[in-house]
Amino acid sequence: MLRKIGRLFVIKTRFEACLIIYALALGACERGIVYMHQFPGFGGKLLFVAATGSVFLAGAKIFDCLKFEKERREAEAATAEASAG
Repeated sequence: MLRKIGRLFVIKTRFEACLIIYALALGACERGIVYMHQFPGFGGKLLFVAATGSVFLAGAKIFDCLKFEKERREAEAATAEASAG
C-alpha cells in the first residue's frame, strides 16, 4: 500500500517534470514579487532574479535525472535480455 502511495510522488515523464517546474516557477515569481515589495530597488530585483534563477537550476537537474533513469532502465533491460538469451 505504501509503495502505491509512494509512486504518486515519483516524476516519471517529461510532461510531469514540466508541470512540477511550472509550479516551482509560479511560486518563485510570487516570492520574487514579495521580495520586490519588501526590498524596493536593486536589492529586491536581485532577490527576484535569484528566486527565479533557482528554478532553472532545479529544472535542469530534474531533466538530467529523468534522462539518467531512462538510460539506467534501458541498460538493465539490455543486461536482463542478454542474460536470458
